Amino acid sequence: MRFFGTTWLNHDGDYTARRVTVSIGSLAAVAASCLVLRLAYEGLQLAAVGGFVSITVVVMFAVCSALAFGHTWGSFTRRPDPDRQSTLRGLLAIGFIGSLAAYFLRSLKEAPGESLHRRTYETALAQYTRRTTKRTGNPAKRRPRG
Repeated sequence: MRFFGTTWLNHDGDYTARRVTVSIGSLAAVAASCLVLRLAYEGLQLAAVGGFVSITVVVMFAVCSALAFGHTWGSFTRRPDPDRQSTLRGLLAIGFIGSLAAYFLRSLKEAPGESLHRRTYETALAQYTRRTTKRTGNPAKRRPRG
């Protein structure tokens, strides 16, 4: 929601242009991140650290990216638990490609986090409407039903 301001509410203004820009930017970030990981892997190969370390690094990034993808994808539809979020901070940092990929895929459908914000907004609007609706008549003068 960071890049969308309030345009997500009615999909007005330059909402479509922002969604396209965010999609392209997140895809570019995924590509740049993959390039950085490839350079790091080539550095391990040049250092001749051995097959076990190379495989461990590849598996670690793959697992962390998959977990980060799932966590990020889920956080677009429900509020993440702050304690769990702080616990997973390291995992999300290692699996940054998964988080970026989730952001890219979600931006193809909607502004990432839009459905969560929309539900919160509609709930708050309904509560506000209930609070501010004027009642009709004096409730003490109502006839008993029955």
